[in-house]
Amino acid sequence: MFEDFVKMKCIAGRGGDGCTSFRREKYVPMGGPDGGSGGRGGNIVFVVDKGLKTLIDLKYHKIIKAQKGENGSGKNQYGKSAEDTIIKVPAGTTIFDDDTGLILKDLTEDQEKFIVAKGGRGGRGNKAFATQSDPAPTFSEKGEPGEEKYIRCELKVLADVGLIGMPSVGKSTILKMVSNANPKIAAYHFTTLSPNLGLVKLKDQRSFVLADLPGLIENASTGAGLGIQFLRHAMRTRILAHVIDMSATEGRDPIKDYQMIRKEISAYSKSLAQKKEIIIASKMDLPSSKENLRKFQMFYPDKEILEVSAIQNIGLETAMVTLMNELEQQKEEKLYQEDDYESTVIYKFKTEKPYTIEKDQDVWVIKGKEIEKLFLMTRWENEDAQLRFARRLKAMGVEEELESLGAKRGDEVQILDYIFTFKE
Repeated sequence: MFEDFVKMKCIAGRGGDGCTSFRREKYVPMGGPDGGSGGRGGNIVFVVDKGLKTLIDLKYHKIIKAQKGENGSGKNQYGKSAEDTIIKVPAGTTIFDDDTGLILKDLTEDQEKFIVAKGGRGGRGNKAFATQSDPAPTFSEKGEPGEEKYIRCELKVLADVGLIGMPSVGKSTILKMVSNANPKIAAYHFTTLSPNLGLVKLKDQRSFVLADLPGLIENASTGAGLGIQFLRHAMRTRILAHVIDMSATEGRDPIKDYQMIRKEISAYSKSLAQKKEIIIASKMDLPSSKENLRKFQMFYPDKEILEVSAIQNIGLETAMVTLMNELEQQKEEKLYQEDDYESTVIYKFKTEKPYTIEKDQDVWVIKGKEIEKLFLMTRWENEDAQLRFARRLKAMGVEEELESLGAKRGDEVQILDYIFTFKE
């Protein structure tokens, strides 16, 4: 089964917890802290596997979760980092941040890797908190939570030339005749339900990848029929080979067919509409084809048209050589612009606080990634850890900000789902 679009939640592994421990040996009085830090949580890594052709393996994985790092232990023993969770995807897979709509990575090369969600660092053991003023700290950290991301993956097949056109115009037959592909062919619409790829080898040893894409119908750009699947894969091709049934069987009009498909392509993407296009007039062995081609050429005198009959293998070699020559003249084009990528978004640094404070009824709600991460890494059963958390908040200006907003001692303060009392 072919699948080219999936959504999922990725949760990287949490870091291992740090250890609170003290060296205790018979002849070593006041041995000091020796709690080791936890190991890193596992990353979620996507890797290209050229043997895959579909995203079907990801369709039923709504949540992907990596392993937690190992906890630290006494005698300064650090926890082991967790193994990364490897997800294999086909070449041509684009990974989007589903919250922002921006591209995280476009994976096109075999064995190319990308870390989708990073594992949290391990919590520090009490040995790491030892200072001159506090040589024997009695607290340690919990591991940092791993990154959580909602993503969507779109597969756009990698091909040099894409065969486009209405259903049953002969695209699959052309692909079968000129390449090593063996697509399903039958006399009904939408025989091609997913892209078929074939390698075209010319007599002069040059070669290119040809894709037979699902047929279009009217309103395909809004999702009718198999339109979105077709248009998504057409984006990756360098040249569009527009196959038109010049025999006008089934009551078709070649001119109207061409106009309809160009309309849908333009509605879907301006960049797709601007791709180099070569028209292949198919089924030229049938009686009415010559007259229909003459009318088409009169209507579109500037269009480059190649005449073929796939059944009788007429004109196919010339058509493939023409496509190859055109490919060699085409420059490599970027499928996505730099502004489409999350990594190129420019953040303007302002003198803004790394948190927000709002009053919800009688509760002061504090939000901010740094504060929330610090909260989750604090051992609340330990009084010294609680005091450290309070000192960190005070250093960040939270206490002063609360007072300036009118908070009074004894008021309730909320961080995440937890509520505390604001006090000295």
